[in-house]
Amino acid sequence: METPEARYEQLTDRLLSLYREGRQREALGLLDPPHPDLAPWSAELAHFEACMYGSLGDADSALAVLRRASEAGAWWYDSLLLEDDDLAALRDRPELNQLVELSRGRKVNGQASWTIDLPDAGRPVSGVVVALHGTGQRASRAARVWAPVVKLGFALVCVDSSQLDSPQFRNWRERDLVIRDMADALADLPDELRGLPVIAAGFSSGGRAALDWALTAEPVAVSGVMLLTPSLGDLPQTPARRLSPATILVGTEDHVLAAVERAADQLTSSGFEIVRIPGLGHTAPPDLGDRLSNLLDVPTDRT
Repeated sequence: METPEARYEQLTDRLLSLYREGRQREALGLLDPPHPDLAPWSAELAHFEACMYGSLGDADSALAVLRRASEAGAWWYDSLLLEDDDLAALRDRPELNQLVELSRGRKVNGQASWTIDLPDAGRPVSGVVVALHGTGQRASRAARVWAPVVKLGFALVCVDSSQLDSPQFRNWRERDLVIRDMADALADLPDELRGLPVIAAGFSSGGRAALDWALTAEPVAVSGVMLLTPSLGDLPQTPARRLSPATILVGTEDHVLAAVERAADQLTSSGFEIVRIPGLGHTAPPDLGDRLSNLLDVPTDRT
């Protein structure tokens, strides 16, 4: 049976795909009327809808969507309202500043949480893969994406960021909080996992956070790093140690590819392999399990 969270993920994946294809009108049709199961994500969906209208040049409709959601109790982190290019036409409107002030008064701090999945009982554990979700996602989604590592003999730890940009929208924006969340999750490892090699992994903004973790060894040194379609920012100059694996998987149709290419020389000089997957967009490749088996040097007949 499809869960509300799965319904929300499917909808937002479709919305982002349509947006990138310039099909905002079609995306707006998916939001009207909203499915009743999606009420917990009303603030997030309102922001999606407002951005769709804003990208079409309809600032009045964008503002009306945000105002209605705010009247129902929604709130958003400042940058979602003040720095999103799709809402640029609203920045000089006093109504937007009112929404910002209301949001500041409603904002709450989140808490990090995590899940730990282990290989079948009796099988030796080769290491610990710590996976970070993408922007707006949850640890539950990361657990599905990275599930193949468990069959390959690795424990899988998936962490929910404590950073909330709206009631349900999690991000990895502030580095100090990322380090704290990782440290808390690692401190909760069962005794049988302590001392094993740790591999940082992440998707999209989680990939950026995992890369920063791997290169700086904060909160702890890792032995390797595996990134899916990372949204890269500024990188540390040199890795704290040689990493293996050290691999980035990115599609040739992915909107983050340009940033990866700009950083390619620095990454490859630090020992990274960049695998460009033809035709793939901003998603995990369908053969991820086989690719992870190769990266972790696990023969497929052991799965």
